[in-house]
Amino acid sequence: MHTSAMINCQSFFETYAKSFSNENVRVIEIGSQNINGSLRTLSPQGFEYIGVDFVAGEGVDVILDDPYKLPFDSGSADIVLSSSCFEHSEMFWIIFLEILRVLKSKGLFYLNVPSNGPFHRYPVDCWRFYPDSGRALVAWAKRNGINAALLESYTSVQVEDVWNDFVAVFARDERFVSEFPRRILDDKEDMTNGLLYHKEEFIRRERLPEDQKKLLAISELQST
Repeated sequence: MHTSAMINCQSFFETYAKSFSNENVRVIEIGSQNINGSLRTLSPQGFEYIGVDFVAGEGVDVILDDPYKLPFDSGSADIVLSSSCFEHSEMFWIIFLEILRVLKSKGLFYLNVPSNGPFHRYPVDCWRFYPDSGRALVAWAKRNGINAALLESYTSVQVEDVWNDFVAVFARDERFVSEFPRRILDDKEDMTNGLLYHKEEFIRRERLPEDQKKLLAISELQST
């Protein structure tokens, strides 16, 4: 788990966990194998935490037989997390709908997925996500009869490595958006292309990815 992924998920829990005041909050993480760090360590004390993955390993409570089918009842989870996983799913849009199925009406899906970075197969590496990806997933949900909403999304800056993460927080049912008054973007400054629910304009809009901006800066320096 690279550093920025841990920082982003910590910000998610700090921002949204207090909105779940009831007992027995259930968190499901997809892609939970502990590789250089685990999101489980960030979950608030007292939350039930279930890690699922495609293979056995540290941090894995449930092994999936089908990568597009979650073995949980509909409406049984308060929070679903997925970090550094969707890029390895050949058809991530299918598991996205499955995630929404298992969420309660007042449920949240936290997604962290690369927006750049090296080719890394596990067992395949298929996708990178750009600033409009969250809105596209909501459009896909609504096309399938699910009234989801994008609460916020952004691209985080590189921290100690090459990764820029696309981060998005989805509400399972748009009717419950008011239950979550705070946003990560209320305080976060080290990001680009932020989007907020019902806001059309990007916050700190950047046309070039961070990698390209750095290369351009080096090129301009060398030409002087």
